[in-house]
Amino acid sequence: MEMIDRRIFLIVLDSFGIGNAPDAARFGDEGSNTLATIAKSSRYDTPNLKKIGLFNIDGVECKEKERKTIGSYGRLTERSQGKDTTIGHWEIAGVISSKPLPTFPHGFPKELLEKFRRKTGRDILCNMPYSGTEVIRDYGEEHMKTGSLIVYTSADSVFQIAAHEEVVPLEELYRDCEIAREMLTGELGVGRVIARPFTGTSGTFTRTANRHDFSLVPPKDTMLDLLTDAGYETYGIGKIYDIFAGKGIQHTQRIINNEDGMNRTIEMLQTEFKGLCFVNLVDFDMLYGHRNDIDGYADAATVFDRQLGTFMENMRDADILMITADHGCDPGFKGTDHSRECVPFLAYGKDIRENVSIGTRKTFADIAATIVEIMEVSNRTDGRSFRAEIMK
Repeated sequence: MEMIDRRIFLIVLDSFGIGNAPDAARFGDEGSNTLATIAKSSRYDTPNLKKIGLFNIDGVECKEKERKTIGSYGRLTERSQGKDTTIGHWEIAGVISSKPLPTFPHGFPKELLEKFRRKTGRDILCNMPYSGTEVIRDYGEEHMKTGSLIVYTSADSVFQIAAHEEVVPLEELYRDCEIAREMLTGELGVGRVIARPFTGTSGTFTRTANRHDFSLVPPKDTMLDLLTDAGYETYGIGKIYDIFAGKGIQHTQRIINNEDGMNRTIEMLQTEFKGLCFVNLVDFDMLYGHRNDIDGYADAATVFDRQLGTFMENMRDADILMITADHGCDPGFKGTDHSRECVPFLAYGKDIRENVSIGTRKTFADIAATIVEIMEVSNRTDGRSFRAEIMK
């Protein structure tokens, strides 16, 4: 087939929910609304998102609507049985998960950890759901004295290992995570094994940027595989490579934070390629949503919007920008877990229709279906394309 000379930039604002998920009550999240919460902050200012159509989306009532948007917009409902990062991204990429990934609210089975201890040669601390910052505060000193690995989980389907970089070298920590990944299959098959290195001394322990996620391989081909099979290039920025266990990602760039991620995305505008650049900006979730930091989340959205303006100014005529999210994490809601919310969809570019609403879609997978149809690749995703609605 002849490839289309086009670049699509798909940016996931990690946890940027917009409320109103129809099944939120089943997840204990009725009333959560990440956007409505942060929009009340005096530090929230996103004129570019507003121009594209963020506040014109169905159900979004927290700010004044744009009279005529410069892009297309809509609301997406999650079909997968979960509200975690892995399942959310898989669905964005075209795979609906009918079963939730396993969680361990009471810690991992003793038999599993004993086997893990023998394979790594290190004892285990904690083994409970815990905040990532609090777990190193509470167990960091004992870890420093004993060399034991701090193993913990959360409300998400994750097996996390925290270790001080001076006690457990990064290479060893990553190898320990690979051991855990090989063990955690079947009913124990968590979505991600996460390395959580930290530095500092007691009272000042700080997590570093050397986090690394070891994910399950998606259960079937995603839009990334369909595009690469058709000859297109795929780029992952942020933790995209980790989320998909590298499957379908030809090029990857790690980032330090959201701002660095957007700088690298802006730099990608100077790269010659045909295909998809898939971006995840995790700070919204990791640094602000999970820590109930409303002003911090709002400020991060404001900084992103400023960088978004630079990106939009430098787009080529054939470029298409898409912005969405993978779940919610309302910093003003009860607890610190992800929240079951609908997510926004925004599209912008010279070939994208202005002032068009796609309404409310039944699955995130419609994004993948739309992308492969735009690139004239056969749609084998779980979604239905809305290309005809948003393309001129």
